[in-house]
Formats: sequence, C-alpha cells, structure tokens
Amino acid sequence: MPLSLRRELRDLIRNRSLLRELVHRDLTVRYKRSALGFLWTMLHPLLLMLIFLGVFSHLFRFQTPHYETYFLSAYIAWNFFSQTLMNSMNGIAWNGPLMKRVRVPQSIFTIASTVSGLVNLGLSLAVLFGIMIFVGSPISPRLAFLPVSLVIVGIFTLGVSLALTTVSVFFGDVREMVQAGMPALMYLTPVIYPVTIVPDKFRWFIRFNPMTYIVEIVRDPVYYGILPSPATLSLSIIFAIGSLVIGWLIFRYGATRFYAHL
Repeated sequence: MPLSLRRELRDLIRNRSLLRELVHRDLTVRYKRSALGFLWTMLHPLLLMLIFLGVFSHLFRFQTPHYETYFLSAYIAWNFFSQTLMNSMNGIAWNGPLMKRVRVPQSIFTIASTVSGLVNLGLSLAVLFGIMIFVGSPISPRLAFLPVSLVIVGIFTLGVSLALTTVSVFFGDVREMVQAGMPALMYLTPVIYPVTIVPDKFRWFIRFNPMTYIVEIVRDPVYYGILPSPATLSLSIIFAIGSLVIGWLIFRYGATRFYAHL
C-alpha cells in the first residue's frame, strides 16, 4: 500500500468523529427546511416515472410490467451517483476555509458526501420496497445480493467524485459542465427505457457506458429477481476499482495544490 494512502487512511480513522459530523450535517441540512423532508427524494422520481411511462409507452410502444419498479430501481442508483458527484464538488469549495484553518484529511469531504448519499440511497430503497409491496411487484430472495451491489456503486461513485472534485478545484466551470451533462448521460443510460428498444447500431454505446452496469447490478436483484450476470458483475467491479484507483491518483496529485485555489 502506498505511503500516501496509508497516511490518508490513518488520518481518516483519527478524524472519524469529524466524518460522522459531516455526514450528519449533510443529512440534516438537506431536509431541515422541508415539511415533507425525505419524502421529496421519492416524490420527484415518482413524478418522472409517470411522465416517462406515458411518453415511452406510447412513443416507443413498449410494455414493461411494474414499470414503477423497473424505473425506480435504476433511477435511485443513478440519483445517488448524480447527487453525490455534485455534492462532492461543492463540498470542497464550501469547506475550503475549514481546510485552511484545520489540518484534516482532504478526502474526508468527498467520503462524507458518498456516505451520506449511501444513507439516502438506503432510505430510498426502503420506500421503493414499500411501493413494491403496495403494487404487488414480486420481491425475490435475490435482494440479499443488494448490499454487494451498493458497495460496488459506492466505490465507483467515490472514485469518479475524487477525480472530478480535484479537477473542479482548478477549473470552476467543471461543476457547471457536469451538472449540465448529467441529464444527457441519464438518457444514454438504460434507466427509463429497456435496452431492447435501442437500435442495434447504437447498442454498442449503451454497453460501453459504465453507468449501464452500475444501474443493472441494482435493477437485476430488485426488479428481475436475479443475480447480475457474471459479465455484468465483472465489468461493474472492474469499473468500480478502476474508478477508485484513477480517482485516487488524480486526487493525490492535485491535493498538494488545493490550498492555492480554495
């Protein structure tokens, strides 16, 4: 294990109380001014689901049983990725003064955003399970695999967040570019539609998109009641580990220059 990584892990353990406080603060601030609180995180995707169900079922003539489960099982994973990415990039900018005053692990803010996002993801899944029971969508014992899927999704998201957070410190426009590009990336990921409606000549792009595998390892046990295929699972793990390694290397390279740009 590289010395810089060992030092970072040691500092994170030493500052675990700060990490807990950052996660608590993020979750509290997110909902404290909202009367419905956490429920808003599900009302928005439910509204989107109704729109997409009407548009895609008539425009593309596809019929997906229990579309609410099909859509939400993937959208919850997508939303975690998207929100964590934006919160991580904003977190470094917001906590710049703290980083200048107190010596803390520079990765702690990105990790805190990822952990709080996972907590929110878990709560969203609990609501989804309630919806599944209400509408009679099948619930499979394969849901026991879901924690493994969430670990992979979390690792992948953390890696991408570390990389883009670093770049955004030096180039502020990156945040706006990522935010503007997220909706386009979602439409290029099979979140709201099945891959079967995509023309064959374009499916290569869907399969080249890492987010395809990230949402599929969540959708498979939740909606289809199956374990991810060996190919899907292997590729998602490769993307997750590759993302974390590359993200960490970019982060460590840029971290030594953070203070001059915060």
